[in-house]
Amino acid sequence: MDLLDSMKVYVLAVEKGSLSAAAAACGISATMAGNHLRTLEKRLGMQLLQRTTRRQHLTAFGEDYYARCKEILRLVAETDVQAQNLQLAPAGKLRITAPLTFGAEALMPAMAAYLERYPDVSIDVSLSDRVADLVEEGFEAAIRIGQLPDSLLIARPLAPYRLMICAAPDYLARRGTPRHPAELSRHECLSFSPAALAHWRLTGEDGVCSVPISGRLQVNHGQALRVAALHGMGIVLQPAFLLETDVRAGRLVQLFPAHALPSRPLNVVYLPDRYRSPKLRSFVDFLVERFS
Repeated sequence: MDLLDSMKVYVLAVEKGSLSAAAAACGISATMAGNHLRTLEKRLGMQLLQRTTRRQHLTAFGEDYYARCKEILRLVAETDVQAQNLQLAPAGKLRITAPLTFGAEALMPAMAAYLERYPDVSIDVSLSDRVADLVEEGFEAAIRIGQLPDSLLIARPLAPYRLMICAAPDYLARRGTPRHPAELSRHECLSFSPAALAHWRLTGEDGVCSVPISGRLQVNHGQALRVAALHGMGIVLQPAFLLETDVRAGRLVQLFPAHALPSRPLNVVYLPDRYRSPKLRSFVDFLVERFS
């Protein structure tokens, strides 16, 4: 007899209180249900149920075996569902959220390739620097920058969020090019917020240099800071993906390329039970492939 079928009969016999009830649930005869139980007990060499004419009792081993059978049957059913989902093409609307600058400058260019690869998926993207609640707000995935707090979310790491310090040639011609990080304290430094204005940390051959910086302009938008730097308003510290194109074109000059700047973790997170969805799985795998 099939072992999984015998386990299913046994579990139903325990839950419904009798072999006859289990037989009815499985669509087999009471005799066949009894054969399944005897096959299990013979295979195990242990009695599972103590039966009388009026009622049945689980043995100590039978109780433990019941719990294990339930878990095995659950895993088998889950694997079957997963296999079926893998055969389905990703389709439907996918709601995700991402930080403003990363979403606009890195995620959006990548979406063309994703949508071309999966023509039956549509994406609703919400860009915000606040941390959204995936359950309450109905998002299936979120891209998060920085250390993740403990939670029930599953996280897949992407490439670390690298930073770059740049200034426009016009600004450097007027104010001079700083040769050492310590000289930044004498320059106009463009900042994302007053909190980000305190110190910039750079690591070089001479160790870590934490530079107090100041500036008259703070903007809570990375692209706006890039534009300010392009117009010669000061020195900017922003993600490399936002500034690299301007550096290659000569519109900005990278400062201190030999120094390392702090990087921040970048992850895509999602709820554990959502990953069975082909559209979400395809999106997460695409991000890992694109931003690894």
